[in-house]
Amino acid sequence: MQSIETTPLHAAAPQTATLPDTIRPETTLPAADVRSHPLLAAIGHTPLIELTRVGDLPGGVRLLAKAEFMNPGGSIKDRAAAEMVADGIDRGLLTVPSPGQAPAEVPTIIDATSGNTGIAFAMIGASLGIPVTLVMPENTSPERKATMRHLGATVIDTVPAEDGSDGAFEMVREIVAANPGRYFYPDQYDNPANTRAHEWGTGAEIWQQSGGTVTHFVASMGTSGTLMGTSRRLKRENSSVRSIAVQPDSPLHGIEGTKHMASTIRPSILDDSIIDEVVVVSTARAYETTRRLALREGLFCGISSGANTAAALDVARRAEPGSVIVTVLPDTGSRYLSDHFWEAR
Repeated sequence: MQSIETTPLHAAAPQTATLPDTIRPETTLPAADVRSHPLLAAIGHTPLIELTRVGDLPGGVRLLAKAEFMNPGGSIKDRAAAEMVADGIDRGLLTVPSPGQAPAEVPTIIDATSGNTGIAFAMIGASLGIPVTLVMPENTSPERKATMRHLGATVIDTVPAEDGSDGAFEMVREIVAANPGRYFYPDQYDNPANTRAHEWGTGAEIWQQSGGTVTHFVASMGTSGTLMGTSRRLKRENSSVRSIAVQPDSPLHGIEGTKHMASTIRPSILDDSIIDEVVVVSTARAYETTRRLALREGLFCGISSGANTAAALDVARRAEPGSVIVTVLPDTGSRYLSDHFWEAR
């Protein structure tokens, strides 16, 4: 397992860099006071790690993984949450409490979440003094619920498990409609700031860290923000980069944070024209690959990381020599400690 050195995107590139000039414009998010807050500024710039033992690869094909579980909040969702909050502040829809002002005097951030975005909102809300309310299915892992509560968020976890994230989405809309002035609703499924965080952040970092060699980008879809924004950036740098979506093989699956798009409410930020291919992964294979990431690469990640890596291995096995497959490891395995799949061998 090898980590590819990265230059922080807020710093100038080394004088010895030989990367194309096209990666230099727009590699950072727009300047704004809240984006320079110490916690928000620490989001991103995660390592790009070469995977060498998780599975067999053809000669001349490399598999790289962006270690997004190393973000301050433990997941890739820190990126989108930070940009959606900053965008809300930019547009005057959200306010950071001034000294002496009570948090109840500013709008409350509210959104539907399967866990990771909620943890990111709770973390950011705590650091800025903004109250946060999060709505999720009752079967969301206890580790995620506890983390959000410990960060000070109000957790509403009464959505029936069978209604899933769509049920949480509908409940949030009802709550906001009943008292619109009280809430700032980022609506991660329909907010362009979600994809923008990855276009200006994740995608730019991958292009830079891979030295412009990436040929395929593989990612699962929940809101679709990671796949859309990252692919859009990589395709702008090199139109031949292939964008590959990962989906569960069934509406009833155990890959938390991902959606079976044919059977769910479709995010408006999802643009099918960006996707070149869809790879289907079973829950059992996602579990197995998650365990292999831990035992063979030393990377303790969540279930969607296993799904992404399994799909990336499929792509790599039929790729041409010289291909560089990049995927993401969205969150930390500590969010799933109570799940029994770890015990299987």
